[in-house]
Amino acid sequence: MHHSPAPTVTPIPRGVWLLGLVSLCMDLSSELIHSILPLFIVTTLGASPMVLGLLEGLAEATAALVKAVSGGLSDWLGRRKPLVLLGYGLSALTKPLFPLASSIGMVFTARLLDRVGKGIRGAPRDALLTDLTPATLRGAGFGLRQSLDSIGALLGPLLAMGLLACFTDDVRLVLWVAVVPALLAVLLLLAVKEPPQPASAPEPPVKDTAPTGRWRALPTAFWAVTGFALLLTLARFSEAFLLLRGNSLGLPIAWAPAVMVAMNLAYVLSSYPAGRLSDRIGRRWLVAMGCLLLLAADAMLALADGWWLLFGGALLWGMHMGLTEGVLSAMVADTAPAALRGTAFGLFRLTTGIALLAASLIAGALWEWVGPAATFMAGALCTALALLVLLRLRPGAG
Repeated sequence: MHHSPAPTVTPIPRGVWLLGLVSLCMDLSSELIHSILPLFIVTTLGASPMVLGLLEGLAEATAALVKAVSGGLSDWLGRRKPLVLLGYGLSALTKPLFPLASSIGMVFTARLLDRVGKGIRGAPRDALLTDLTPATLRGAGFGLRQSLDSIGALLGPLLAMGLLACFTDDVRLVLWVAVVPALLAVLLLLAVKEPPQPASAPEPPVKDTAPTGRWRALPTAFWAVTGFALLLTLARFSEAFLLLRGNSLGLPIAWAPAVMVAMNLAYVLSSYPAGRLSDRIGRRWLVAMGCLLLLAADAMLALADGWWLLFGGALLWGMHMGLTEGVLSAMVADTAPAALRGTAFGLFRLTTGIALLAASLIAGALWEWVGPAATFMAGALCTALALLVLLRLRPGAG
């Protein structure tokens, strides 16, 4: 297995490809819905940007809370796949609720349950991915899954635009289409084989059922990475605000998903090379470049007076996500001991999820009280702070 001189020779395991395809299908379904939903909520249902920020933030924070629990649970069970299957299954079941919804309450319920599903599968899936991938290919493995995930995220809004055109803006019919790829994802997942857990893994901290005991066992390097990620997430509020920015600049509704397409396109193209590169030159420099991109994106979106700055900002935002998202996961995998991996990913997601709720609430409030430009300027400020913290981190963390 270990041809150390030529890292390119080792193929990425089949299970990693399958997990990536599962992500692709589920993301296609979710993004198809998500690229129509924010504007549907704000324009059709007449909710304010504050309410949208609250809904988005709560949905993500719920996912994060559930993630923290399910990651620890998968370490404790010693099995990953049952939880991954439960999570994808639950999300697939929520998809028909969107087209059936007749009120904001139902939309809210569907979105929360979908995110609970995402929360259940997130940490155990990352742990399963780590178990399936040899250490030298870790960045590439996470990058590949992220890329396939993003291809789904790219096809979703494109499909939404096409379908809205075909069905003359019949949103409900478009939402029904999203049910199909979600079911396909669950079928593909059944084909993934879980590797046996390493028998010699150091056991003591794991069976300590009190989570605080397990948290204390995590190394300082892990906490440093998590602290930085928290600051960065405060700068990175929900993408629903990119859709709102398009709306505030007069972008027609049928074209709104195009903003997500631009963002996800940049994300797809940058994720996998970023993961590969991070295995070679170190993760920290890549994340630092990502922070600079986010600064530029925020500036463009704040100053946007026309569509080219809007789309330019969306492209840079996507590149930023590509450079940081998979790489941050790889940094967590690097700093967490094998027996505590699920716990570590869970905690990491919990922290960033709470930060995302705060970020989306603040973004909604700034948007309403001061205006769109202020929202993106505040984001730029947080990014600059995060960058300073990153440069102070000891190189050991990346």
